[in-house]
Amino acid sequence: MAHAVQAVTVNRPIGEVFAFLADGNNEPLWRPGVSDVGHVADTGSGVGATYKQTMKGPGGRSIPGDYRITRYEEPTRLDFEVIAGPARPTGRFDLRETAANTTEVTFTLDLKPRGFMVLMTPLINKQVRTEVANITNVPRAMGESG
Repeated sequence: MAHAVQAVTVNRPIGEVFAFLADGNNEPLWRPGVSDVGHVADTGSGVGATYKQTMKGPGGRSIPGDYRITRYEEPTRLDFEVIAGPARPTGRFDLRETAANTTEVTFTLDLKPRGFMVLMTPLINKQVRTEVANITNVPRAMGESG
């Protein structure tokens, strides 16, 4: 199984950081691999909310990466599962207030390769680590300078 964890500190209140991460429309602001995303209107918010997402794939081709929220515990935990595309990871965001208006976010991503993807495990491990490292873009995406 591919597994990666990365944490970042955001100089914002925990509620603001949670709201930013829970709104999938913000993903292109901090995940460079996302080319397009939109909320599926009839899925509501919280658990069950679904986002149709297009990712930049190998060779410049577009690949689906739609996902659904599976756990929504405002403001401390947000889990999701990818429901479309060649890779179907599960992920979670754990948020912790470390000081007034300062939040630590830990992003965890797991992917169990199946079928032919097992042959690509080293590449998949690298991609999972790269994806999780994108969490370090959140402070800038939320307006922090530096």
